[in-house]
Amino acid sequence: MRKSTLLLPALVIVAITALSSVFIVDEREKALVLQFGRVVSVKEEPGLAFKIPLIQEVVRYDDRILSRDIDPLEITPSDDRRLVVDAFARYRITDVNRFRQAVGAGGIATAENRLDSILRAQTREILGSVSSNDILSSDRAALMLRIRNGAIADARALGITIIDVRLKRTDLPTENLDATFERMRAERVREATDERARGNEAAQRIRAQADRTVVELVSEAQREAEIIRGEADAERNGIFATAYGADPEFFEFYRSLNAYATSLQAGNSTMVLSPNNEFFNYLKSSDGKPAAAAQQ
Repeated sequence: MRKSTLLLPALVIVAITALSSVFIVDEREKALVLQFGRVVSVKEEPGLAFKIPLIQEVVRYDDRILSRDIDPLEITPSDDRRLVVDAFARYRITDVNRFRQAVGAGGIATAENRLDSILRAQTREILGSVSSNDILSSDRAALMLRIRNGAIADARALGITIIDVRLKRTDLPTENLDATFERMRAERVREATDERARGNEAAQRIRAQADRTVVELVSEAQREAEIIRGEADAERNGIFATAYGADPEFFEFYRSLNAYATSLQAGNSTMVLSPNNEFFNYLKSSDGKPAAAAQQ
């Protein structure tokens, strides 16, 4: 009975000791076996692994791709136009032994703080060497690649491999927004004023050309009209001269009738002339008296 009483606790202690010497490495992580703070074994393959109970301990690190958001960073590009850059990086712990040596017991938190310093320094250096237009254009993909390549060497000392760096957002500092908007508005006003000035200049040039064309057309039309009118008058006078030469009496009669039609109109038929005036020759009878007296 006494042996059974002593055997049972011994078996429990052996079982606990055996269980504490076995641990499982998940496929999503890597593990280090430490003995008094010194790395004695690296477990990268998933499955069962062993350690010495009480003397050795296991430290696990994530083997997946991790993301790290960098706090917004104010930079000054080469054109002195300050920008606030918000970026993030994706990285992976590839050398857990070096990672442990670099960060000690601080783990991921310490490593990410040091990674932030590396990325911030590279971001300032790369983006500070180009203009703000380059940062805001589609060419910034090449800038992100340069930041990643520049940070890879420094991050390798931490046992970390940087996979990618991305600029999420690039904005102007809050205190510069109003000044920037005013500058943009003034620039647009200047462009609009220039456009209006060029439009007015073009309009004046077109109006002047149109006025010149009108004057030229009217002058040409008047010249042609005067020429035609002069030719018509000459032809008319020629016809009159021919008619007068053919029958002077008929021509005289025709001219008198035209004169009567022009002068003796309604409301304008009172004339103070001598009855013997030649103007009334064709209004007299054959005996020389007025036509109305001859009928009486």
